[in-house]
Amino acid sequence: MNPITRFLAHPMAMVAASLVLLLGPSGCTTASRVGVTNDFDHAVNFRAFKTWAWYPQQPRDAEGGPAKGYESFLDKRMRASVAAEMTAKGLTEVASSPDIYVAYSARVEDKQQISPYYNGLGYPYGYGYGYYGRGMQPITQYKAGTVVIDIIDARRKELAWRGTGQAQVNQNTIDEAETHRIVNGILSTYPPQDNNARR
Repeated sequence: MNPITRFLAHPMAMVAASLVLLLGPSGCTTASRVGVTNDFDHAVNFRAFKTWAWYPQQPRDAEGGPAKGYESFLDKRMRASVAAEMTAKGLTEVASSPDIYVAYSARVEDKQQISPYYNGLGYPYGYGYGYYGRGMQPITQYKAGTVVIDIIDARRKELAWRGTGQAQVNQNTIDEAETHRIVNGILSTYPPQDNNARR
């Protein structure tokens, strides 16, 4: 029996190998994945919107601005990312009388995730014995940045579209790269392509 075979035959080695398989790929993919959902008014002709402006009463973001009277770092990042995406979609930012208003909210929360590979017997994959202890489940703690972007029909003063994006972030704020990634993920679904939406 060669050294590798002897190593893999040991129960704890299988547990270690299982953890590498479990944590390795997820560590790479979680950081690049943005969960996105959206909803919209199916009666709205989104193709008719050509100009946009920020909603006058922007709510407070995760760092306290701008509703508290100042621009936070996150607010600057959000505004730059949204403006870039809207420009890429052919929409023009204007100072007055826009077709749509854009508003956002952002927060960072502590989250927990239970491993999907837990088999209920106290150890993952069925290898080893009681690696996590019976009755305990492998739980991952992480921070989630959630951004909601609203598009309001300025003429009707009604919500026309809402997109939500959530991704794992590294700290209590959403840094520049993460902000761009989340905003890009959300606005990649605008305008809606649903067959029921008017063209």
